Amino acid sequence: MIRALLMLAVLAVASEAPAASFTLTEADKRAAIHTGERSVTSEAFDREWRVSNGGGETATVVTPFHRLAVAARHATFKNDPLKPTDVDRLVKEDAGRLVLWVSLRGRSEEFARFYVPRLVAGEREIKASFVQNERTAARQEDGGYMARCVYGFPIQDLTGRAKVALVVADPDGRDVSRFTIDLASMR
Repeated sequence: MIRALLMLAVLAVASEAPAASFTLTEADKRAAIHTGERSVTSEAFDREWRVSNGGGETATVVTPFHRLAVAARHATFKNDPLKPTDVDRLVKEDAGRLVLWVSLRGRSEEFARFYVPRLVAGEREIKASFVQNERTAARQEDGGYMARCVYGFPIQDLTGRAKVALVVADPDGRDVSRFTIDLASMR
């Protein structure tokens, strides 16, 4: 009997563990706004959604919760709280897709122009529904370049607990960058 109760308790806690949500309830919206408003005193605000690949490149996973928290953070800095119409617009803006903001390193100003991103989820590969590669990367102090790209992927084959890899390839199909993303660790 005790073993069964412990098992139920573990299952209950596991079902409440954080995971990316592609649709927000009213409670989720309030929590995201509250997180953003409180974050103005935290330099580590978006660490939960940031992933690096060890090569000086980063990817930020923009879940609906993250998008709303960032907007609330910016509104708080301006001392202008989010309006309900702003919240609705932000939630609808990327409905149906997972957005990734990616900073990639290269050797020339136009290196990222024709990059092709894909998400790998187990045996499945998901093509991007939106690709915005930076055409003129910013020169860095070390002489290299940093391109900021935005990629959107359809979510119909993803769950909020998925472990995926963002793989970016050059125009010849060679993989040039890879990020491991655990959606279960994000809200």
